[in-house]
Amino acid sequence: MHALPRGSGRLAVATAAALLTTATALPAAAADDGPVDAGIVVAKVDGVADDFITGVDVSSVLSQEASGVVYRDAAGDPADLFEVLADSGVNYVRVRVWNDPYDSQGRGYGGGTVDVARAVEIGERATAHGMRVLVDFHYSDFWADPAKQHEPKAWTGLPVADKAAAVRDYTAAALTEFRDAGVDVGMVQVGNETNNAVAGVTGWDGMAQLFSAGSAAVRDVLPDAKVAVHFTNPETAGRYATAAAALEARGVDYDVFASSYYPYWHGTLDNLTSVLRQVADEHGKQVMVAETSWARTLEDGDGHENVITADTTTHQYPISVQGQATAVRDVVAAVAAVGDAGVGVFYWEPAWVPVGPPSALEANRALWERDGSGWASSYAGEYDPVDAGQHFGGSAWDNQAMFADDGTALESLRVFSYVRTGATAPRAVSSVEQVRVTVTDGAPVTLPATVQVTYNDGSVEAQPVTWDAAALAAVGGPGTYPVPGTTAAGVAATATVVVEAVNLVRNPGFEDADTSMWTLTGSGAQLTATGDAAAGARALSFWADAPYAFGLSQQVTGLEPGAYTLTAIAQGGGTTAGDTLLLGATTAAGAASAPFTLSGWKAWSTPSVPVTVGADGVATVSVTATLSAGAWGTVDEVRLVRDAVQPGGPGTPPVDPGTPVDPGTPTDPGTPVGPGTPVGPGTPAPAPSVPTVEVSDRTLRPGEPVTVTARGLAVDEVEIGVASTYRPLARAAVSDGTVTATVTLPTDLIPGVHHVQVRSLDGAVLAQVRVVVLGDDGALAVTGASPAAPTLLAALLVAAGAALVATRGAHAARARRARA
Repeated sequence: MHALPRGSGRLAVATAAALLTTATALPAAAADDGPVDAGIVVAKVDGVADDFITGVDVSSVLSQEASGVVYRDAAGDPADLFEVLADSGVNYVRVRVWNDPYDSQGRGYGGGTVDVARAVEIGERATAHGMRVLVDFHYSDFWADPAKQHEPKAWTGLPVADKAAAVRDYTAAALTEFRDAGVDVGMVQVGNETNNAVAGVTGWDGMAQLFSAGSAAVRDVLPDAKVAVHFTNPETAGRYATAAAALEARGVDYDVFASSYYPYWHGTLDNLTSVLRQVADEHGKQVMVAETSWARTLEDGDGHENVITADTTTHQYPISVQGQATAVRDVVAAVAAVGDAGVGVFYWEPAWVPVGPPSALEANRALWERDGSGWASSYAGEYDPVDAGQHFGGSAWDNQAMFADDGTALESLRVFSYVRTGATAPRAVSSVEQVRVTVTDGAPVTLPATVQVTYNDGSVEAQPVTWDAAALAAVGGPGTYPVPGTTAAGVAATATVVVEAVNLVRNPGFEDADTSMWTLTGSGAQLTATGDAAAGARALSFWADAPYAFGLSQQVTGLEPGAYTLTAIAQGGGTTAGDTLLLGATTAAGAASAPFTLSGWKAWSTPSVPVTVGADGVATVSVTATLSAGAWGTVDEVRLVRDAVQPGGPGTPPVDPGTPVDPGTPTDPGTPVGPGTPVGPGTPAPAPSVPTVEVSDRTLRPGEPVTVTARGLAVDEVEIGVASTYRPLARAAVSDGTVTATVTLPTDLIPGVHHVQVRSLDGAVLAQVRVVVLGDDGALAVTGASPAAPTLLAALLVAAGAALVATRGAHAARARRARA
C-alpha cells in the first residue's frame, strides 16, 4: 500500500471536512465495478492503491477568479472549482509558494502571485472539499526551475549557512500558518525543479544544507507530513541516480523523490519508470510525478502565445481531450509500475483558462497586470528582467487546461477517477495525422497517399486520402498553405504545405564537417557537435570562464540585387548588463544587425535582419559577440533568403498550420487528385539563383533508398551524401542542370535530423534538404541521454539541466515558471 502520511495521524480539521474526505477522496465507482460508460476511453491502471495520489496544481485559481473566470461543472453550470475537482477523482491539491512575489510598490508578479497567505487560502478550500494539500516551496520570489533559481530579495547576499537558517525559519513560519488554518497538509516540497541550484545556491554541499533546513522545519511543525525533493529531466542519463546518491551522502532527510514529466521533452515512459524505480530500490524512497500535462488543442485562447504550439508539440498522443486523458493515464501507469513506492501523479495547472478571448487582448492584458492571472506581470521585471521583464503576459498554458475556455470541465478531468475503473465509449475518431510537407520554392509538391487516423480506443488506421486539386494548384511562392482532403472512410484531413525560400548561406546549420566557408575569430566559440543545436547535431557553441568575444562570418556571392532577410536561431543564458550577441549583414548598401535574446536553455531567439544587396551581388553575414564570463549558448540555422511578395490572393491566404480541422466531418474534396500525385507549384516563381534539391521522402530509416533530385546545377557531375558528419553515397552526371539519383542511407545512420546534400566534386555544398531518420521502432533517438561534457563547468550546467525552459523559458517560464 502507498502510505502517504508519515505515520498514521492527520492534522485536525473540521468535522465536515473530515467526513467529506471519506466521501470524495476516492472515485465514485470502486475499481471492482469495471469500466464505466463515458465519453472517452481510458484503460484501467492496475496497481493503483486507494491512497495513490491523483492530484492537480491549481495555484493560479485566486487570480483567475479575481479576473472574472467562472468555473463550471461538466454540465456547464457554475460551480466551485474545488468541488468539481473532488467530484472528478482528484484527491490532492498542490500549491506553489513564493516568498515575496511583489515589487517595491507592492504590485504582484503574476502567475497567481502566490505568497503564503494566498497559498493557505487555496489550501483551506482544498481541505474543505476533502482533498489533501502538497505545499510547494520555491524558495524564490518568483518562478524556480532548472534555468533560474533566483534567491529571494530578502536573502540576497547571505552566506550559505545563514541562508539555510533563513530557509528553516521561513518554512516553519509558513507551515505554522497552514497548520493553524486547519489545512490538511500531507506533503511539503522543499524546492522546485532543483537540478542545479536552490535559492541561488549551487553545488550539492550548499544545496543539501538548504534541503535539510527545509526538511527540519517540516518535521518540527508537521511531523506527519511527507518531505519531498523535486527534480526534472528524467531523460538525462544518470541524473536522478546522481541526485539521489548526492542527497544520501549528505544525510538529507526526505521521503519522496519527485520528478516532472512532460511527454514533449522528457523521454519515454519506460525510462521514467526505470529511473524512478532505481531511486526507490537503491535509496528506499517513495517516488512520484509532481508535474505533467498534455495539450487538448493547438488554438490559443487568450492572445498570449502558448508553450505548446503546432511547431513545438510532439506526437505521442492526439491533440484532443481524448489524447489528454490517455497521456495522463499513461503517466499514472508508469508511476504505478514502480510498485508500492510509486505514490502518485500531479497534473500541472489544469484550470489555467483564458480570462478573455484573443479578440479582447487589451482587456486581458489589463487583467493580467491587475490580478496576476497571466504567467507574469510587467512588475516582475524588477526581479527577473531577462525573462519576465521581456516576455510578461497571459496564460501560456490554456490549451493544456482540462477545462474549456469558458471554464466548463472537460471529460479528460475525470481521468483521475477513470484510471481506477476504466472507461469505455463508442468508437470514434480521436485525431487525424496532421500532414506537413516542406519544399523549397519551385519544387513540386507530393502529398502522401494515406493518413493515419487515430480512434479513441487507441487503434490507428492508415486510410487512403484524396487531396483537393484546386488547393494544391494554388501553392506557389514562399508561404504556408492548407490543403484539405478526405479519406476513403469520409474523414476530413488537412495537409499543410510549407514553401521555403531558397537559403543562400552555405552549410547554414554547420552540419557539414567542412566549415571552410565560415571564418571564426576570437575566443570562447567553436563549431561543434552539441545537444543544444536547434536542428541536426552541430551548432556554434560558446562559453568561457573569463570575459570573451568572437565573430563568425561568411561571404555570400552571386546574389541578385534586391531585398533579402537574414535570420538565425540562438539560445543560452548567463549574460550580464552590457553583453551583446548580434546577427548582422554587411553589403555595399550598408550594414544592419539585430540582437539575440539569451533567456534560458532552449528558449529560442530568432532575430530578423533586413538586408539590401547591391549591384556587386555580395553580402557578408555574421554573428558577433562580446560576453561576460560564464555566458553560454548556441547559434544555429543561419538563413539568408530573397524577399518575396506573400503568396495567395484573397481566396488562398497562407494560414497558421495549427488551425484545427474537425476530424469527424467529411468535406467536399473538390476536384480529386490521386494519392501521391506530384503537383506543380502553381504560378511559377522566378527561377532560383542557386541550386535546389528535393527528396522522395523526408522521413526515412537507416538502409532505406531515397530518390534525390537537384535542379539549377552549373556543374557536369555531383556527389550526393548525407550529413550530420558528412558521408558520400554516390556520384551522378548532370544533364541540363538537373540530376536525379537513388541512394541508400547507411545502415548505421543514427536516428535524428540529417541533411541529404548535393556537392560539387571539390566538396562545396551546392544544395541540401533536411530529412528525419527514424530508428527501427519508428522513433527518433532519445535526446539528452548523454551526460554533459565536463568542460562546460558550473555555468554551463545550467544549460545542460534546464529541460523545461524550452518552452517554459521565453514562453513557458511564461506559463509556468513559468514553465512549460
